Amino acid sequence: MGRRHTCDHCGKAFAKIKGLTQHLLIHSGERPYECDQCGKTFLRSNNLKLHLRIHTGERPYECDQCGKTFTRKGSLKTHVRNHSGERPHECDECGKTFTHVHVLKTHLRVHSGERPYDCYHCGKAFTQMNGLKTHLRTHTGERPFDCYHCGKSFTRMSVLQNHLRIHSGERPYECDQCGKTFNQIENLKTHQRIHTGERPYECDQCGKAFTRKEELKIHMRIHREERPFECDQCGKTFTQMNNLKTHLRIHTGERPYDCDQCGKVFTRKDDLKLHIRIHRGERPYECDQCGQAFTHMNSFNIHLRSHSGEKPYGCYQCGKTFTLIKSHKLHVCIHSKARSYSCYQCGKTFTRMDSLKMHIRVHSGERPYCCYQCGKTFTRMDSLKMHIRIHSGKRPYGCSQCGKSFNRMSSLKTHLRIHRGETHQNSFSVSNVKTESCHAISSVINTDVNHECLDQKVLQHQEGRRKIVSEPAALTSFYENIKLKNLQIWLHRVQM
Repeated sequence: MGRRHTCDHCGKAFAKIKGLTQHLLIHSGERPYECDQCGKTFLRSNNLKLHLRIHTGERPYECDQCGKTFTRKGSLKTHVRNHSGERPHECDECGKTFTHVHVLKTHLRVHSGERPYDCYHCGKAFTQMNGLKTHLRTHTGERPFDCYHCGKSFTRMSVLQNHLRIHSGERPYECDQCGKTFNQIENLKTHQRIHTGERPYECDQCGKAFTRKEELKIHMRIHREERPFECDQCGKTFTQMNNLKTHLRIHTGERPYDCDQCGKVFTRKDDLKLHIRIHRGERPYECDQCGQAFTHMNSFNIHLRSHSGEKPYGCYQCGKTFTLIKSHKLHVCIHSKARSYSCYQCGKTFTRMDSLKMHIRVHSGERPYCCYQCGKTFTRMDSLKMHIRIHSGKRPYGCSQCGKSFNRMSSLKTHLRIHRGETHQNSFSVSNVKTESCHAISSVINTDVNHECLDQKVLQHQEGRRKIVSEPAALTSFYENIKLKNLQIWLHRVQM
């Protein structure tokens, strides 16, 4: 039957007058069917009937595979495709397939660049009307979806549904490779890229690739030198809002993350997680060359350079290379003579902030590190660690030649000079002192003075002085004292 009824406004033709009558309502704006519960109006009576099911809770169409119910038959048909895997609507440009035709239409705008829905507040454009509606709530402040557990509100229903899983503990999305579970499908997809190695978001300037689009956006700020988040107290700027929030805790003194085992508090959650590994003894990063394990990835990466010999940080002035960026920065200060950290009490300057903090304890008298066995306090953690060895008896530094052990590295270094025949850094050897002293005493008296005793006296004398001056007069006096002491020892033995 031919179409005989034509719309005077748009020229669209209909086979029946009823169809034309309903169509004309679009141009007139009339919506004659009204819901008596919420007042919403509709063009057609069928649309009103479907709408009423929202109020009655009626969902007559049920999926026979998973039991999910729907208010409309079309919605059920589309849902069944999730089980069958059917995706009948294909994009001609990229080959991507979809379960519903309206999703394909929206997808095509990605290729055409069409964004027909504009925000009249800021001009931002969207490919979908729903995207625009959600965006407008950022301007109006509307957050219509409330959590009945904690009262927190959201701009989108999907965000609320994800939030509710925090209270229920539900994590329905599981990784089939490692078993880790997630409360959002997007987080699972991102996680799976760890196993596949996929990094689909690449920087077109430096080639660095990322697993998440948000990470690429943040990275691009480095090239644009964009730091949009500024601290209103000190003016420091950041590329990410999270970094600014963490930074603000320096000013407020807030440390919200505390260890439930030792009570230590942290400004960042990641720092707490790393700290907990100390209590657990967890060291997940193991070197496959020497077997040494580490709690932090950064420490592990730095350790690997000891095997590879890599020293990636070079000084542009003298060419010296370093394995650590921290060491490199400190070395550069030597050339620049930059000492940017100054003591406000005495004016002394330092190249490092931690050196300044330790120096301030000289003025404040603060000794924050306390021995739990005897109560002795120290200004530095290193000093406390060495002190604890007195109680524990630990002597970790052993001599490879005689097996004698020491609780301090400096003591081991001093001991090794005995084996090398050194008396002091300034060049006088123990062997020379011993020989000259013995010959000098032999010329004065003819006796069997114990040379081992003499050796010990020489070393004790030098250990007490720690420093030997190099003038000849001082050396002569030094040797004469040795002769006199050993002569007194010999005379005492003779009289006995």
